[in-house]
Amino acid sequence: MAILAAEGVTLRFGGVRALTDVSFEVRAGEVFSIIGPNGAGKTSMVNCVSGRYRPTSGRIRFDGADITRLPTRKRAAIGIGRTFQNLALFGHMSVLDNIMVGRHHLMRHGFLTGMPYWLGGAQREEIAHRREVEEIIDFLEIQHVRKAPAGTLSYGLRKRVELARAIALRPKLILLDEPMAGMNLEEKEDMARYILDLNEEWGMTVLMIEHDMGVVMDISHRVMVLDFGKKIAEGSPQEVLADPHVRRAYLGEADEVVSEPEEALAP
Repeated sequence: MAILAAEGVTLRFGGVRALTDVSFEVRAGEVFSIIGPNGAGKTSMVNCVSGRYRPTSGRIRFDGADITRLPTRKRAAIGIGRTFQNLALFGHMSVLDNIMVGRHHLMRHGFLTGMPYWLGGAQREEIAHRREVEEIIDFLEIQHVRKAPAGTLSYGLRKRVELARAIALRPKLILLDEPMAGMNLEEKEDMARYILDLNEEWGMTVLMIEHDMGVVMDISHRVMVLDFGKKIAEGSPQEVLADPHVRRAYLGEADEVVSEPEEALAP
């Protein structure tokens, strides 16, 4: 069953088309990857799903409901979480507080009801949310930096904190925009393991943008390829990798017609 469906999504910025008639489905319980060259429209597609952009035309459905015009904050409430290509942490806040921000929409006590902190239930609610956050901290193995300001951490650790904050929403669908960009091999292996555990043990459906083809082929159930804002292929990693159009557009493989220039020029 599809948890997410994009139907003929087109996105324009003035005279520029970022996406053109893109349709695809993400099935519940799978890792679905979007790949393509730089500028292919991958992040634009994720921004349409998360609500940051509103498609010029087409529809997006989540759990069967049309969310095309739903505000971003309400998409978080119905179970869509995301990370960003460029880190969006609060650098002056601790790791723990950054992750607690991801629980904000789940908190029931506001300014007035939270004033009698020990009497009105606000304390019990905060303890319950802290318990959830501590579980995430243990899962991502960042206990040793839990009280450190996020801005002082290494790049790889900040990526984990950003993932932790997205997990804190307890989403049904998590959108990961290049979660392994800028990481070394060891950090990539750790991140791939966390993503697989989220999918298999925590039951989260994953929609991921990633440039590392080795990672994509290893952990994805299905892959969609974008090129100049258009879908050019979709299927299993093996099917997509074997597609000649994909090999030319994404992997830079030479066309057979021009692969032997010396022979072509011979008399």
